[in-house]
Amino acid sequence: MASNKDDSHPITLASGAPVTIGWCLREGTARLNAAGIKGARLDARLLLAAAIGKDTSYLFGYPEVEPSRENWDSFQEMVSRRIMHEPVSRIVGHREFWSLDFKISPETLDPRPDSETLVSAVLDQISDATEALRILDLGTGSGCLLLALLSELPNTTGMGVDISEAAIKIAGMNASSLGLDQRAIFQTGNWCSGLLSGWDVIISNPPYIGKNEITELEPEVLNYDPPAALFAEEEGMKDYRDLIPQAASILKSGGLLVIEAGRGQAGQINQVMIEAGLRCELAVKDLGGIERACVAYKGI
Repeated sequence: MASNKDDSHPITLASGAPVTIGWCLREGTARLNAAGIKGARLDARLLLAAAIGKDTSYLFGYPEVEPSRENWDSFQEMVSRRIMHEPVSRIVGHREFWSLDFKISPETLDPRPDSETLVSAVLDQISDATEALRILDLGTGSGCLLLALLSELPNTTGMGVDISEAAIKIAGMNASSLGLDQRAIFQTGNWCSGLLSGWDVIISNPPYIGKNEITELEPEVLNYDPPAALFAEEEGMKDYRDLIPQAASILKSGGLLVIEAGRGQAGQINQVMIEAGLRCELAVKDLGGIERACVAYKGI
């Protein structure tokens, strides 16, 4: 049975009524709504659950519980950060992706649902999920793409490469927490430099936002995602032109390359793939109808 009160740190309203979880949720929602934050109630619920160290279902089951002063102060700080458009995932330090929980940091891109399109695209191309494949993830960040695939392919192993040592550390932590550290390794590197050939699958979500698109970005992205993981020269195409020929050179014959595309970039990416000697499939659209995953094979 949950306790209804933390007597060591009582908090009361001006009226003398106790501050409860239910009241905190309403107050946090009102603050976020007043600041124009979309999805204010959901955000308040997630932040409050994190502040008190409970699952969100606890909030519904025990709205009468009185939080400690420490929990209350933590929640107020979290709401203030969200009002400044810091994403909830950044505030709580983790994000759900492919129904898995990933730790993130200021050095990693915040995984987004659109990128799950890459995971689906790869899985759709694999006829036998029990096959022992080797997957390479270029620009792995938190490791979300590689680890999501390994969670679905029990005999597959993989490597994640990132130029950021801090990101590699986070990816390794995620592999351990998901129980996938025996099948995934991570190392620093610049795309395919120094890597041996023979990969069955190569995946990548490279930087692809052009500097000309900065004004179109939401503050949650512009102010909190690492710029090195967002922006690319040549109107967002430079990293595609760098990594695709390298990836093609180390793919095994018949190997699969799947790369995330920004809005309107799929056609240009496919052309780079063709110039690298790859055969393109139809790009896979995300839930918003954007061609999000460019798919190509080598030598077939």
